[in-house]
Amino acid sequence: MVMKHYPPEFRAEAVALYRSRPGATIKSVAQDLGVNHETLRNWIRLDDAQRTGAPTASASAPASPEDENATLRRRIRELEEERDIPAQGCPVFRRGDALVNRFGFVSENRRQYGVKRLCQVIGVARSSYYHWKATASDRAARAADDARLAARIRVIHHESAGTYGVPRITAELHDTGHEVNHKRVARVMRGIGLAGLRLRRRHRTTTADPTAVKAPDLLGRDFTAQEPNTRYVGDITYLPIADGTFCYLATVMDLCSRRLVGWAVADHMRVDLVLDALHAAQRRRGSLAGAIFHSDHGAQYGAESFADACRTAGVTRSMGAVGSSADNAAAESLNASFKRETLQGARSWGSAREARLAVFGWAHRYNTRRRHSHLGQMSPIDYENSLLPTPVTLTPAA
Repeated sequence: MVMKHYPPEFRAEAVALYRSRPGATIKSVAQDLGVNHETLRNWIRLDDAQRTGAPTASASAPASPEDENATLRRRIRELEEERDIPAQGCPVFRRGDALVNRFGFVSENRRQYGVKRLCQVIGVARSSYYHWKATASDRAARAADDARLAARIRVIHHESAGTYGVPRITAELHDTGHEVNHKRVARVMRGIGLAGLRLRRRHRTTTADPTAVKAPDLLGRDFTAQEPNTRYVGDITYLPIADGTFCYLATVMDLCSRRLVGWAVADHMRVDLVLDALHAAQRRRGSLAGAIFHSDHGAQYGAESFADACRTAGVTRSMGAVGSSADNAAAESLNASFKRETLQGARSWGSAREARLAVFGWAHRYNTRRRHSHLGQMSPIDYENSLLPTPVTLTPAA
């Protein structure tokens, strides 16, 4: 770390300032001057040692009383300035960037005290102050650019229902022609008080049926797929209602595109809930034949009727270990994102109808517009479309 250089005059004046304040502590004086209190303490010790040393004879003639009085008055005036200058600046120094505030204080008071005097008292280098002064126009231009960027970020954040954080907002800016670094986006968002939503604690909705027929784990926590319509995950999550009741949401997600291809909402957790979600996925895809469907060991997924529906659809069932949420992490993450982005900190929906509408609206936005980090900040449907073969343009024969 580069140490500050304090000229001998500054050290002597700092010690004199401390001695002119009866009852003041070294720490308080050091804070006023902007120096380390241990540094000031060392200066005082050195001055004490010099004071207790043998006096040196002066070869010069003694000064007249008038000269001594003038010197004392000048010194008193300097000490008063050294006392008053930090006292005036303290409220300013506490706001925001301390160094920038000190430069601003010097600029505002330079006519009264002079730049050199102010820089000495508050402990900043004159060269740094003059550099700050010379680059004022560049800073103003950057501040204007940041203000324009902040306005665009506010629009994107609002359009995402307040859910997008730095990565998704950066991707959105890039797609609209704004080449900006994610670190700058983070800085501007901090400055205007915006942030993405974070995960909340998950509540348990899985109740295993010990009599159900178990299926082997065919994924092994590998939640990826090379092509759409080959690997799916499903889960159930509860939707709290203001009157103390619950609705329940069952989802079916494609692991290749992270597309939500099927879902169902009901006021119960019977097997019909997961059957409706599976049938919705089947209708949307046209066929699920040859696909794997992975779930936890919930009683609904272990029911014989659900196993029959999978066999009829040509779907192979897969299940993670009992009691291990990590074995179905992709599905649980989807449900957690839904509740985080729709409730946004609220404890419940006002009614079952509001909850159903929230599911419908979010599912549509999730599939068509919401950027997904797993997909390189593309939406699921855009990602699926990117996997389609590029049509070949035939040139007409001459």
